[in-house]
Amino acid sequence: MHIVATRPQRTVARTVTLEGIGLVTGAAVRVRFHPASPDSGIVFYRRDQPGAPAIHARVSAAIGTCRRTTLGTAGQGITLVEHLLAALAGLRIDNCWVELDGPEPPGLDGSAAAYVRLLLQAGVVVQNRPRCIWAVQQPLTVRREGATLTLYPPPPGSAELRLSYLLDYGTYGPIPQQRYTVRLTPGEFAREVANCRTFVTAAEARQLREQGIGRHLRPADIVVFGNRGPLDNRLRFADEPARHKILDLIGDLALFGADLAGHVVAYRSGHTLNVELVRRLCQMQTDAECGRTTACAA
Repeated sequence: MHIVATRPQRTVARTVTLEGIGLVTGAAVRVRFHPASPDSGIVFYRRDQPGAPAIHARVSAAIGTCRRTTLGTAGQGITLVEHLLAALAGLRIDNCWVELDGPEPPGLDGSAAAYVRLLLQAGVVVQNRPRCIWAVQQPLTVRREGATLTLYPPPPGSAELRLSYLLDYGTYGPIPQQRYTVRLTPGEFAREVANCRTFVTAAEARQLREQGIGRHLRPADIVVFGNRGPLDNRLRFADEPARHKILDLIGDLALFGADLAGHVVAYRSGHTLNVELVRRLCQMQTDAECGRTTACAA
């Protein structure tokens, strides 16, 4: 793994606030985005907990990946962080302090659109520190239970990241097979990905409600697929589920803590595989940095 380019780091220009209801708990919650100094990264603060513990948005803090990504500790963690992280990463906001007064960010409509609008209103400040863009030199693949996720090297001289997702619920599944590819830039993210909502099948929705998750939600609040399509709702794109999977992937890849170049190709992957790929990348990054340090010392 090696660095192919750098770009200036960025943060928000001013503090902005958003209030809403958590998708998981149904509790009212407030989130504040604050400017942060270069090399700070994305740091969450649970203001409702004693001492307002800090939780860094790095893969080392990931403690749960079942249907959503959870960071922190069991008692003071933050769950369903991927939509908020996708908004920051999609807009290339690298340094930000994120205050929360609850265990999850506002769920809103299950997309990142409201976060993107808020962050664009806040404005962006370019900072006088570089952010590295890393790439693999050979394809890196992780697999699990019929799903695969691969990061391919970029073409020579390219620092661009592309993401492709193939969604496949099987021949008789409630959601037709879908494929979507996007070039990750702030403009493309805001236009094509940010407003794509989280989705479940009707059977999955019943299981979640039995677990006490999302009991406050109606089918119209997110996207619930029955046998004949969305219940009490309409898709924003014909391939909205595949696009939302890319939104989730962008949020999970943000846990790498640096930019990536190349082409990420996902087949049926979810949070568990996404986070596993980031763990592998972080180990490769550490090995590469150790190699450079050793070479310099020699």
